[in-house]
Amino acid sequence: MSSSSSAAVAKRLERPEVSASSSKLFQSSTKRTLVWCLLLTVVVLVFYNPVIHNGFLNYDDDQYITQNPHVWAGLTWATVKWAFTTYHLANWHPLTWLSHALDCELFGLNPVGHHYVNVLLHAANVVLLFLLLQSATGYRWRSLMVAALFALHPINVESVAWAAERKNVLSMMFFLLALYAYVWYTRRPGIRRYAAVACFFALALLSKPQVIAFPFLLLLWDYWPLCRIGAPAVVEAAARGGNVPGLRGGWLVLEKAPLLLLSAASAVVTMKAQKAGGAIQTFSHYSLLLRLENALISYVRYLGKALWPSKLVALYPLPARLYPAWQVGAAVVLLMLITAWVIRARDQRYLAVGWFWFLGSLVPMIGLVQVGSQAMADRYAYISFVGLFLMFTWGVADWAKAHQISARWLAVPAISCLLVLGTLTYRQVGYWHDGESLWRHIVAFTESNYHAQVTLGGLLLSQDRVEEAGAHYRAALAILPNGPTATLGLGDYEDRRGNLPAAIERYEMVARRGADVDTRATGYDRLGFAYRQMGETTKAKRCFETALQLAPDRARAMTGLGLIAQENGDLAEAIRQYSHAVAAEPTDVGYLVLAQALHQAGRLDEANAIYERMARLSPNLAEAQKAAQRYLVGK
Repeated sequence: MSSSSSAAVAKRLERPEVSASSSKLFQSSTKRTLVWCLLLTVVVLVFYNPVIHNGFLNYDDDQYITQNPHVWAGLTWATVKWAFTTYHLANWHPLTWLSHALDCELFGLNPVGHHYVNVLLHAANVVLLFLLLQSATGYRWRSLMVAALFALHPINVESVAWAAERKNVLSMMFFLLALYAYVWYTRRPGIRRYAAVACFFALALLSKPQVIAFPFLLLLWDYWPLCRIGAPAVVEAAARGGNVPGLRGGWLVLEKAPLLLLSAASAVVTMKAQKAGGAIQTFSHYSLLLRLENALISYVRYLGKALWPSKLVALYPLPARLYPAWQVGAAVVLLMLITAWVIRARDQRYLAVGWFWFLGSLVPMIGLVQVGSQAMADRYAYISFVGLFLMFTWGVADWAKAHQISARWLAVPAISCLLVLGTLTYRQVGYWHDGESLWRHIVAFTESNYHAQVTLGGLLLSQDRVEEAGAHYRAALAILPNGPTATLGLGDYEDRRGNLPAAIERYEMVARRGADVDTRATGYDRLGFAYRQMGETTKAKRCFETALQLAPDRARAMTGLGLIAQENGDLAEAIRQYSHAVAAEPTDVGYLVLAQALHQAGRLDEANAIYERMARLSPNLAEAQKAAQRYLVGK
């Protein structure tokens, strides 16, 4: 590069924030940075404050925390061992399990403590993002605006206000620390600094594998702001006062090889966990063409949510049919136009980095490997929207600079934008107050949402609001006729109304026509309990045994066989079945019926130990006792 061209690039890359050299100015700058970090933290705490009024939800919170004895037992060696070996809920994220267990150790099952830790982790992520961008780019105000947008955009409420989504904020923290360590490493490469990058990346993967694209994102970071790729590298380093040597592209890729191995290992374990949990949908359920169409349209919908964050819900249903051709075509054209624009804007490297950050970080969650029934999810934007915030902030700042618009004139619209986003976030947190608020909000703002109707029906049925529950089950069946969960729910509705023949008819439909063995097993164990209530013990036992043939770890079926054995006076067999049931699926009800059988058998010490443990740890002991009593009396 000639001296004249180097001077020109240096002038273009000059940054007023990093030009001061005196120690006094440096100390003053450090103090201002600390003040901005504190302000960002306060902003997060203020706008997320309503979370202290929120409880646990019937949306994974029960399986992650309140009904998970491994977690609410606290940090024990048994919990640590379980966390690293379980595929519970089709996931492998041991650090997340341990963080929930630590919360239970500190706060018990008080939801305030669990929620506030999420808020504090989000605040930490906001501060880390600010410090990271300022360190890598040298721009304070632009970095502050990106961090503020990340702090207050309402799409991030799902990741923060949902206790079970601890994995998102925890993984993001380690992801940002890994990126910070990478910036540190590039300024003076060495094995120890690289080890720090790999360590933080591994911790991020152990929290949630959403960060699996990290090595590829580092290549974007090499392009900008580190500028290790391309001619301006040496000048960029000089302008920043650091040492970021320019390297050939081949070496930059090879440099990421150990991190790629970590990503590959995480991908293998994640696929095993999801297959073990039955979370991965087959192509017969959702075709490859539908997945590709949904991916394209979801990218556009995410862009829309970024610019106009309205109608944000916890579950966006994936349609059963292909999208209209004009929607797919429009999505393709829009994405291609934006891609062409950012590639052509070579002088604004941040545009390409922000755009491909957004596209690339979403690839693992965009639905090509479909897990669950959602078309998209707000929580998937937690990392990816950083790229969009970066594009927007740097683009506006450069536009203002080119038009000689003072930064003071930008302050008013910037603050107004943040206040609007903060207000929307404050309101959005309220929708996560309880299960009924959450699911009614989802039903109101989505169409044909089968899962939301079924879940709301189940919640209402658990509150003995039987007729309201029945209405939602029928609404679900109108969306998906013969849907197994809605059919089972309507059977439960008839059961609670005392109409056992109608309930049995519904259960038989699922038991005989279920699409998979797990669904059919559920139908058979429900049939077993219905026949037991009718006094037809032989039929009940046959149904429980059939359920276990289909799904050998079916805890409800084991409990049913235990109840029949206990009624027949075979306490040893009853205790054996109950013990197998709580080993397969630890629940309050399972432990209580086991304790009652032990008490009846004269094994008082063992029974009392379970009672004492439940009284100390169980969050819903009274409800569990009622459910256990219903089991025992056959209702």
